[in-house]
Amino acid sequence: MGTNLIKPIIVISAINFNEGGPLSVLKDCLAYAAAHLIDRYKIIALVHNKALFDLSGICFMEFPKAKRSWLNRLYFEFFHFYHLSRQMKPYLWLSLHDITPIVKATRRAVYCHNPAPFYILPLNKALMDHTFFLFNKFYRYLYKININKNDFVIVQQRWLRKEFEKLFKPRRVVVARPEVSCNWQNEKKYSSYPSRNDNTKLIYPAFPRVFKNFEIIGAAVQNMRKLGIKGVEILITVNGKENRYARWLFKRFGYLEEIKFMGLQTREAVYRLYRDVDAMIFPSKLETWGLPLTEFKAFEKPILAADLPYAYETIGQYHKVKFFNPDDPEGLADLIVRLHQGELDYDRPVPETPEIDCTEGWEELFDLLLSH
Repeated sequence: MGTNLIKPIIVISAINFNEGGPLSVLKDCLAYAAAHLIDRYKIIALVHNKALFDLSGICFMEFPKAKRSWLNRLYFEFFHFYHLSRQMKPYLWLSLHDITPIVKATRRAVYCHNPAPFYILPLNKALMDHTFFLFNKFYRYLYKININKNDFVIVQQRWLRKEFEKLFKPRRVVVARPEVSCNWQNEKKYSSYPSRNDNTKLIYPAFPRVFKNFEIIGAAVQNMRKLGIKGVEILITVNGKENRYARWLFKRFGYLEEIKFMGLQTREAVYRLYRDVDAMIFPSKLETWGLPLTEFKAFEKPILAADLPYAYETIGQYHKVKFFNPDDPEGLADLIVRLHQGELDYDRPVPETPEIDCTEGWEELFDLLLSH
């Protein structure tokens, strides 16, 4: 009890994270806290399964029932955590997964990852992905609950900040850009372009979600076939069996030899593919950040990216990018052909104007959240 009086408490809540990118975000957050904050604060992490973590100095509390149903999740967020917070009396309660809980704390912050409410979902796509349809229609109501109780609402990009400010008018929205570790400098010797033969190989690493816009690649290849273009191969990390959308993609475009349906790849396999391909194509219509864009920049190879705000923010001042209309397969086909023929001219993104409450990495974010 005496330790609690000496050290203010930080609660980091992520009871819904147990795999994939969200779990990586939580691990990075806790690793920073364990390395830099435990000398001044007591860190309490509310997690789904504490066996997923190997960190000393952090107190873990486990909530394995949280993912069994939305009812369980809402019970913890809106009832159980309120009583827990009254016992703990934390200085900062940081909820890493979108929902603002009902808690008592000196400072409260919520990290909002899901951009689904800000996407116009066509009916035919809604029928292919019921989960995303529900997120698209109802997440804005989940976001809205208690959002103005937060001292900070955290998003990853400026376009999301504008959407949150327009819809919810919270007190303060912070743009927290992720800190991506690129340990592939030794791979640059493989990064020559054009390719060492007459073929051009591109990659689009993404899970088949309806907003990922894989179909524009298929339509672009169909256009290229009409032009008689040979020697282009596009690798996609879909096998055509993952979900209804993937099955539709394979049924429609599986006959195209230019598109290789590779299936989901490990992180290590994706990095090897980055090394071996000539360029990346990224037509996604919706991203919180667009991590593959950041990763691929380290290889200094061409990127064809959707002409959308998230892509400009993620790519920044990269010198080998060409933006395209994500609804124009003919325009994309033309860019792929020009890339293949070594005639692609790159865009020069305009430098962004500095804004307040923009942070890079966990250190800057926690400095802001904990500042006096």
